[in-house]
Amino acid sequence: MEYILENIPEYKQACDHLNQLSQQYQKEVETKAKEAENLYKVYQQKSASYNSTTRTQKEEEIVAKEKEAAELRLKHFGPEGTMAKKQAELISPIEDKVYEAVKQISLQYNYDVILDRASATSIIFASPKIDISNEILSKLGYSN
Repeated sequence: MEYILENIPEYKQACDHLNQLSQQYQKEVETKAKEAENLYKVYQQKSASYNSTTRTQKEEEIVAKEKEAAELRLKHFGPEGTMAKKQAELISPIEDKVYEAVKQISLQYNYDVILDRASATSIIFASPKIDISNEILSKLGYSN
């Protein structure tokens, strides 16, 4: 599967796009976390001079900023976050096409099972003669 996906230009483009988005979102999260850290540093330096009301207010500001950073991280990187949705939008259609090509070839040649050697850890050896990766790429319209 890895070999097949590496030979599909749209997959590489999708991965590159996802990496760019991930870096952008990570910077946003880091900026928000840095803001909380800076608030905390100022608080540590000046807390002795604060009265109890101001101290409580500053502590609440720090906690609120940390919460914002955590919520932003969850929004972008959580299981229902922006990155998960974008990955499903960009990668799933490509994987679906590959699956359909695998299915068609397995039906064409009456294969009962198609294994992914990379993920099937119990396979010690497989003859290159039975590798249908290039056939799948060809079926998808990609030459190798």
